[in-house]
Amino acid sequence: MTVLRAIEQKIEGLFEGVFGRAFRAHVQPVELARKLAKEMDDHRTVSVSRVYVPNEYTLYLAPTDRDQFEGYEEALIGELQDYLGQHARREEFELLSPPTVSMETDADLSVGEFGIATRMVQRETRKREPGEPKSQPQPGATMIYRPEPEPEAVAAVAAAAVPEPEPEPEPEARPALVRAGAAEYPLEGGRLVIGRSRECDIRLADPNVSRKHAEIRREGPNFYVVDLDSTNGTEVNGRRARRARLADGDTILLGSTELVFQLP
Repeated sequence: MTVLRAIEQKIEGLFEGVFGRAFRAHVQPVELARKLAKEMDDHRTVSVSRVYVPNEYTLYLAPTDRDQFEGYEEALIGELQDYLGQHARREEFELLSPPTVSMETDADLSVGEFGIATRMVQRETRKREPGEPKSQPQPGATMIYRPEPEPEAVAAVAAAAVPEPEPEPEPEARPALVRAGAAEYPLEGGRLVIGRSRECDIRLADPNVSRKHAEIRREGPNFYVVDLDSTNGTEVNGRRARRARLADGDTILLGSTELVFQLP
C-alpha cells in the first residue's frame, strides 16, 4: 500500500460510525485531500532546476459542511497537511515551508461544495534561496468544487430528459377474404353467407344460385365452405362438396359464378 493511500484511509477513518454516515451526505474528507493535491499540481512554478508549489492552502466550506468537523477539525487539518507533504515529496516538488491548511466558512457555498485558494509564502524566519519565488501578496483565485452526481442519478436524469420513443403501432391483421370478380368481401365477422337473397353477405345475381346457397365460416385457425342445401350444389376446385376446408387460392363454384378464397 502506498503512503498516500495509507494517509487517505487514515483520513477516512477519522469519520467512521455515526459521524461518518452523516458526513458522507456532505463533503467527504478524502475528497478534500485529493482536490488539495490537485491544486498543488495545478499551481506549480518552474525555476531553473526546481518545481515550486504553494505551501499555504485555505479551504472554504458551507456552514453545514464545516459543522460536521466539530471536535475533529484539528485532527483532519493535520492529516491533510501530512497528505500534501507526502504528495510533494512523491512528485519531487519544492516547498518554501511545510504545507499549511486552514478552514474558513463561506455562507455562499451550498452543501457539498467547497473552495480552495492557494498561496506561495516565504516565511520571515527563513532566508530566501536563489531562484526561489517571492511570496504572493494574496491567495490566488478560489477554485470551487461541486459534488459529482452518482452514476445512477445521472442515468435517471438522462433517461428523464430523453422521452421514450412511442412504440410503433402493430399492423392490423388483415382478414381472409372472398373475391367475386373485382369485388372483395373480407371475412371480418367469421362468417359470410352467399346467395341471391338480400339478407346474404355476398349477394349474387345468378339464377342458378339459391337464395341462401353456401356459407364460408371460420372454425379456430381454419376456414370452411358449407353448402346450405342448395339446389345446384357447391364445388371446390372442381369437386362437389357439402363441406370442405379452404386453403389460400381455392376456387368455389356456386351455380355459374366462381369465387376465390384468399388468406391474408
